[in-house]
Amino acid sequence: MTVRLLAFTQKGMELARRLAAELSGEAARCGEGCTLDAWTADAFANADALVYVGAAGIAVRAIAPYVQAKTLDPAVLVIDEQGAYCIPLLSGHLGGANELALALAAAFGMEPVVTTATDRNGKWAVDVFAKKNGLLIRDMEKAKRISADLLAGKEIRIKMEDGKEAQEEPDVYIGLLEHPGWRRALYLIPKTGVLGIGCRKGVSPKQIEEAVVETLEAFHVCPECIGAVATIDRKAEEPGLLEYCREKGISLLSFSAEELSEVEGKFSSSEFVRQVTGIDNVCERSAVKASKGGKLLIPKQKKDQVTAALAVTEWSVEFEESICGGHGSGKPGTDDGKSPGGIRIL
Repeated sequence: MTVRLLAFTQKGMELARRLAAELSGEAARCGEGCTLDAWTADAFANADALVYVGAAGIAVRAIAPYVQAKTLDPAVLVIDEQGAYCIPLLSGHLGGANELALALAAAFGMEPVVTTATDRNGKWAVDVFAKKNGLLIRDMEKAKRISADLLAGKEIRIKMEDGKEAQEEPDVYIGLLEHPGWRRALYLIPKTGVLGIGCRKGVSPKQIEEAVVETLEAFHVCPECIGAVATIDRKAEEPGLLEYCREKGISLLSFSAEELSEVEGKFSSSEFVRQVTGIDNVCERSAVKASKGGKLLIPKQKKDQVTAALAVTEWSVEFEESICGGHGSGKPGTDDGKSPGGIRIL
């Protein structure tokens, strides 16, 4: 976590330096080489957490023009210059402000002032759970509804992907597969999918996009699960593939024909591909290679000038013992039954 701290007085600066040393962060004093607005604008765009050592009102006015959304904003905290109180102001869950406040309070003897309702009431926080387990939240409005239902005393039913047909639509679904008939469920999606791509020279980003969409839809796989794209090294500079990855904000991994030939497993084979690339299959082998031996969930699919396959790294999630009645871990297929805190694992 990249942390930047801003103080307004000499006393505040002394505290900011101590905090910065603990956090491996950067401390600055307003008026000494920086202004409040310039510092805030730069820190908001480039840091994971902003800590203002001073009045809460100053911090609130400073960040107001830059606040966007819970999924985008950095953590923002305020600490009084006496070092008595540590207050998370923004992005308490997804940005980690609450967790940082608790850590600083423990390290420096401060009192954390955490105001988020789920924390104050000891309820399960779906956004914190998702962040800790590397899950993408598909719909933040549905996530808010889950929290509201828990605070209202309602039971939340969670379905882990297990390859079995669900008997009822859950409130929360954790997995990679789409369920077209569901309307209420909040999807929490592991970003453990690696998309293997093979393509002809000159292929366009649109052609790749169409091939990927068609492939994922055919196998009912959530597109949000894709964490990386993999291919053979001779395609690593293909403009269309690079542009596709840039537009999606995902990394492109590439491997030599020799590396791909060493990947174990049963793969479809093409003599034409072997003659061109030196390996019988690009998309399946590169997907499995990049997923570090993951399961080939979607075998080679071909559309026009693009072949696509999807491999998935093994994944699991961890539930707090207080939520799952003493069962700390949950894997696809786990049935912990009804548990305290309004949570039931289907």
